[in-house]
Amino acid sequence: MSEQTENDQDATSRTAPAMSADQVFGATEYFELDSASVGARFAIWVTTSPTYAQDEEATYPALYVTDGNYSVGQTAPLAVMQGDPALPIAPYLQVTVGYAGADAQDWSRVRNRDLVPPGEPVPPAMRGSLDLAVEKGLMTRADADAYLADLANTRADAFLAFLTDELHPEISRRYRVAEEGHGLFGYSYGGLFSLYALLTGCSLFTAYGAGSPGVASLDSTALALAEKPLDLTGKRLHLTINGPEMTGELAIYRTIGRGFTALVDTLRSAESGLALTTQVLGETHLTGLQPAFLSFMRTCWSSPA
Repeated sequence: MSEQTENDQDATSRTAPAMSADQVFGATEYFELDSASVGARFAIWVTTSPTYAQDEEATYPALYVTDGNYSVGQTAPLAVMQGDPALPIAPYLQVTVGYAGADAQDWSRVRNRDLVPPGEPVPPAMRGSLDLAVEKGLMTRADADAYLADLANTRADAFLAFLTDELHPEISRRYRVAEEGHGLFGYSYGGLFSLYALLTGCSLFTAYGAGSPGVASLDSTALALAEKPLDLTGKRLHLTINGPEMTGELAIYRTIGRGFTALVDTLRSAESGLALTTQVLGETHLTGLQPAFLSFMRTCWSSPA
């Protein structure tokens, strides 16, 4: 390769425009929104239905998905399901919520602040998994300490207020949003957040999806809330867990498996009116997000054939 060719390529890389969200995912717009409730700036990806432009009078229920920096690439492209005659999915508008700026670099830690309920206990298995990650060189001790520090100051209540009182009105202002029938999907600690929203009486969402929810202690807030008398008539909850989590070598995931079983038993024993469905998947914790999302959509967002 000549020096001139290398220089031309360097110049091209410096001047090439960044790809927009719709160029990557199709029918997806991106914006950022400051939250007074949380005191942080969030990244928002909005993916419209394939039918959105066909009828200017039609409105769409909004499906909120957490952990956007990790989940948007696995879930937003699946909007094409709405045009699959073999898998009839009702139309929806997906709102994926993640982190912007410096928080985007540390999203896997910052998410603890927003997705974990206040006062959620940190089990010994969590500390053990962080120690193992440090030992294997997967994270530094400083990163592990910062992770635990965020778990000591969790504010899922503030993040829920952001979704319901700040973000949803903004989405409704920008897009044709239905008045009801909205959903919330989360995975891992995002699944724990879905449970928190449901069990604290959030009125915005009708369908909740919780994949491998981070119920990592039998003293979890989710279990305590599930034991209280609740009227969840008209609400749907779809829970998934991965078999390898429940029986694998890592103690933290076996702990989550025990929490999952305890949660299902508590919810099944209650007379709350909740429509509860469950599925055991064959993934690991790290590969389970997209299959959990698909399971939720097939179960809770199907359209009559």
